[in-house]
Amino acid sequence: MATAYDAILVVSFGGPEGIDDVMPFLENVLRGRNVTRERMLEVAKHYELFGGVSPINGQNRKLIAALQQLLESQGPQLPIYFGNRNWHPLLADTLVKMRDDGVKKALAFVTSAYSSYSSCRQYLEDIERARALIGMDAPSVEKLRAFYNHPGFIEANLANIREALGQIPEERRTAAQLVFTAHSIPESMAQNCDYEMQLRETSRLIAEALGSDRWQLVFQSRSGSPAQPWLGPDVCEALRELHSAGSKDVVVAPIGFVSDHMEIIYDLDTEAMGLCRELGLNMIRAATAGTHPAFIEMIRELILERIDPATPRRALGTRGPRESDCRTGCCDSGVRRPVGALVAGDLSPAAIATGRDGPKR
Repeated sequence: MATAYDAILVVSFGGPEGIDDVMPFLENVLRGRNVTRERMLEVAKHYELFGGVSPINGQNRKLIAALQQLLESQGPQLPIYFGNRNWHPLLADTLVKMRDDGVKKALAFVTSAYSSYSSCRQYLEDIERARALIGMDAPSVEKLRAFYNHPGFIEANLANIREALGQIPEERRTAAQLVFTAHSIPESMAQNCDYEMQLRETSRLIAEALGSDRWQLVFQSRSGSPAQPWLGPDVCEALRELHSAGSKDVVVAPIGFVSDHMEIIYDLDTEAMGLCRELGLNMIRAATAGTHPAFIEMIRELILERIDPATPRRALGTRGPRESDCRTGCCDSGVRRPVGALVAGDLSPAAIATGRDGPKR
């Protein structure tokens, strides 16, 4: 399959892979910010609960392996590289290897389905910053489009939610509440992007496919100053309200994320699950898209779209596929200094800096 591109670059946030990595990782995330070492040590305890390992790098390697196998069998025959913002393999190091391997033009798959400063534009800035460090011979990199309403993304989440619902006794299943979660961002940031609208559309598409009207969109991992409005409601607040209203079972589906990482295994699997145990509310957490075959095939489709303009650009709903090129001024941070809410990564710098690093009970 002839193509003007000669590589795929998977771009993600990164996370530590052992106890010795935790503090250097946090120092990378917080470089240039006025955060005490005592505060970083407090946050490091979250990672220590899991042996200092965030699942994000391991899950990305599994995704890359599955995608590589699909490309080798069905094309296009392109090598895949892996680069992170804040931990190894770092973007700049990966781009150096790509240059040394002769790569001139790559397509980037960013591990976020949605459009916002943190989940899209900031990645573009990171890529360009890494290219600038390399110089004139750095490979060019073009980002694949947002995929919040792509059939493959919806299908993967739908399958995982159905599996979660199957864990609820049949006689209670139809009364179960479906709670979609995503990383919160400041309202000022949300006003400059389609993040909230896209999340609501993804939620609606999945709920309609399930034939359910018992659903809501909530947010998690809010950080930053208490005086600054962020998208809500918070997942733990929503769970308390559902319990008070008489709900017995709830499926929490983290559709704002494509893989598990600290903000899944700590904020949801540890804190939210702990709250539900206290309340006596049966919570089942649905899996993220991960390496579901429909999701991996979707990535291949996004690649083919850019290689061959005749490839159908699939999307569900009435909004159609997101354009690949950013419009001028889209997804601005909404603040003078980016707060760093990490829609596709681990604990946010703002959360670490302020001590507000998980769901608020």
